[in-house]
Amino acid sequence: MSLLTINKLTASVGAEVRGLDPDLMAADDAVGAAVLDALEDNGVLVFPELGLQPEAQVAFCRKLGEIDHSSDGHHPVAGIYPVTLDKSKNASAAYLRATFDWHIDGCTPTNDEPPQKATVLSAKQVAERGGETEFANSYAAYEAFSDDEKRRFGALRVVHSLEASQRRVHADPSPELVAKWRSRPTHEHPLVWTHRSGRRSLVLGASADYVVGMDRDEGRALLADLLDRATQADLVYSHSWSVGDTVIWDNNGVLHRAAPYDPDSPREMLRTTVLGDEPIQ
Repeated sequence: MSLLTINKLTASVGAEVRGLDPDLMAADDAVGAAVLDALEDNGVLVFPELGLQPEAQVAFCRKLGEIDHSSDGHHPVAGIYPVTLDKSKNASAAYLRATFDWHIDGCTPTNDEPPQKATVLSAKQVAERGGETEFANSYAAYEAFSDDEKRRFGALRVVHSLEASQRRVHADPSPELVAKWRSRPTHEHPLVWTHRSGRRSLVLGASADYVVGMDRDEGRALLADLLDRATQADLVYSHSWSVGDTVIWDNNGVLHRAAPYDPDSPREMLRTTVLGDEPIQ
C-alpha cells in the first residue's frame, strides 16, 4: 500500500498529495523514498496547506538527497533560502526577477556541478495578485517530437549563460553588471538530456543563449520556438499559492517560472534545494 494519497492535477504534470503528517515527512525514510518515486511519475508534487516548518523542511529534504548550503546566511535556518523581491529579506533579490522566465535551475553552475535534483518551496506569504508558479513537463515535450525531430534535435548543443537569463530582465545594464554576469562561466549542454533512467528531456529556458554551429539569430529563433512548444497549455500546471502550501518539483525534467507580481508584494517562499548527481549528457 502506498504511503501517499495522490491525485493527478493535469494529464501531463503535477499531482496533489494530501493527508501526510509534516512531522512524519521529516522523520520517516520511507516517506522520502515514496516522494522520490512519485516525483519521477508526476514531475511536481503539491502538498496543500501542509504548514511545514523550516527546520522540518530541511530535515525532510535530507531524506531526498544532499542539501545545497551555498546560500546559507540569508535565513536563520541553514538550508533555507528566502525567495522574495524584498531586498531587506534577500540581498540578491534583483537576480530573482529572472525567475519570471521559464528555466531549469543549475544550467550555469559556478564550476561543473550537475543541476539540482529537486527543489522544495513552502509559502510563507503570498502575493495579492500574480505570483503563481508554473511548471512544464519537458519529458513530454520531447516525446511530442516526430522521429525526424528527435534525430535532428538530439544532435544539437546549446550554450547556456547567466548573462542570457539576466539580459531578459535588465534592459540597460551597466558595464559593471554585465562584467559580473560574464564572470560566471558559460556551459555547453546537449539540447536533449538522456537520463540514466533512459528517459529524455529538453534543456531549455532563459539561460539558453545560442545553438552551437548555427547562425545566432536562427538558433535563437529555434530555441524560442521549441520553448513555446514545450510550454503549451496542455503541458503546464500553474500553482496558485496559499500560505502553508509546499511544492516539490523534479528539476531535471520540469521547466518552471514564477508569474509576475508587484515588486512591493510581501510574497515570500522558503526554498530548500536538493543537490543533483546526474550531469546533463
